[in-house]
Amino acid sequence: MYALKAEGLHKSFKSGGRIIKAVDDVSLAIEEGEIFGLLGMNGAGKSTTVKMCTGLLAPDGGSVTVFGGDIALSETKRMLNVSPQETAVAPMLSVYENLVFIAEIYGADKATSKLQAEEIAAKLKLTDRLNDRAGKLSGGLMRRLSIGMAIITKPRLVFLDEPTLGLDVVSRRELWKYIREISGSAAVVLTTHYLEEAEALCNRIAVMAGGKIAAIGTADELKKLSGEDTFENAFLRLTGEEEYIDE
Repeated sequence: MYALKAEGLHKSFKSGGRIIKAVDDVSLAIEEGEIFGLLGMNGAGKSTTVKMCTGLLAPDGGSVTVFGGDIALSETKRMLNVSPQETAVAPMLSVYENLVFIAEIYGADKATSKLQAEEIAAKLKLTDRLNDRAGKLSGGLMRRLSIGMAIITKPRLVFLDEPTLGLDVVSRRELWKYIREISGSAAVVLTTHYLEEAEALCNRIAVMAGGKIAAIGTADELKKLSGEDTFENAFLRLTGEEEYIDE
């Protein structure tokens, strides 16, 4: 059974009297335990695809199932969680309060939510910051907390939207390690503009362009498909941006 299966997704929006096809016949099948990258230039349709795959946006056509369940069903949505690009952290609450709040929303009692918060804080090296106000955290610690809030519910499918955006190289590598750990118990869908991040972390990668899937495969398969030696050049060719390839 696939962790996520999207078939024939379509989504259009009206803009200035025109109909814009944001997503045009996108299909994805993601395995359990897989780290799956979703890449594309700005406006390629990634965000709209993720919103449909997480039940935040209804498609105009097509279907999404998570572990065989329709994404429109509440019990299916509870099997997944999201760490958004703009973190959902409540800045006036402490690290501990943010974690407990999410755990309780998903039905944990006070004793269980406390244990879960302490467990996640330990994994993310946030134990000594549990009582700190979240809004005072550095960018790297804020990202860790956001991911912690996404996984405290023990989801079977996690969406990480630009999880290392703006972080220094050490903080980024620390999160890479933890993302690999997450994949031991959940499928991970990763969107990122850092191509080296996708190449380092992802088992497979889908490249989107113009609302469509241009190609899906491992980083090496995409390089072979594009005829390029580097993943960055492969990405540029697959997205139709060949003019920026250094010859």
